[in-house]
Amino acid sequence: MMIESDYSPAWSARIKSDPAVCHGKACIHGTRIMVSVVLDNLAAGKSEAAMGAAYPGLEVEDIHAAIAYAADLARERFVPLPSAVGHEV
Repeated sequence: MMIESDYSPAWSARIKSDPAVCHGKACIHGTRIMVSVVLDNLAAGKSEAAMGAAYPGLEVEDIHAAIAYAADLARERFVPLPSAVGHEV
């Protein structure tokens, strides 16, 4: 049986939160690209290629991680967001 504190989702290496970056909003690790921006672009019909061109440093895997993060939030369970404090952004 998995204990909630042992849960380490696949997106956790790419989605981080740092109070000093974008007011602590969930961002793509190593960037200031908020997950909400990625999702807004997808909802507007932007392709992964177009998003990569518009946001240097954004990789296809980052987009997939943002979707997975949003899916976890939609399940309405508590999902701890890894801190990026101590990591370069």
